[in-house]
Amino acid sequence: MDDFDRPLSERGRRAAPAMAAWLAGKGWRPDVVLCSAAVRTQETLRLAAPHLDPGPVLVDRRLYLASAATLLRHVEALDDAYARALVIAHNPGLELLAQDLDRGDGPASEALAGKFPTAAMAWFRSDSDTWRAFTEARVALVAFRTPADLERPGAD
Repeated sequence: MDDFDRPLSERGRRAAPAMAAWLAGKGWRPDVVLCSAAVRTQETLRLAAPHLDPGPVLVDRRLYLASAATLLRHVEALDDAYARALVIAHNPGLELLAQDLDRGDGPASEALAGKFPTAAMAWFRSDSDTWRAFTEARVALVAFRTPADLERPGAD
């Protein structure tokens, strides 16, 4: 089977709604979703959406196996009417983008420096008023979570 058409693994099917429920429990919901056109990212979105009640979904084939720079260009091109964006894409680009955005301080940064597995989530906040200037402003890693984090006793 072609990688683009590969479905989400069973682990991914369990992880996607769990990660989305964690985000929703923190009060975070996306105003817009940038999503790769690959089968497994579409499935991830379908499983996460009931928890997140996302705004418009922008599906783009160019996000499939996109580099960190390409992913960032798509984020920077978002309409400024959206305050919160969710990017559902692929590694290594997504992991490298998260590492590039991270300023390297705090426990979330330590966790991000480790493995970035399927359904991992890096949550960033920027002081920018525009997406185009997203990385020029102060960007902070709010949280980094993996599905395994949520399975540990006492996980928040």
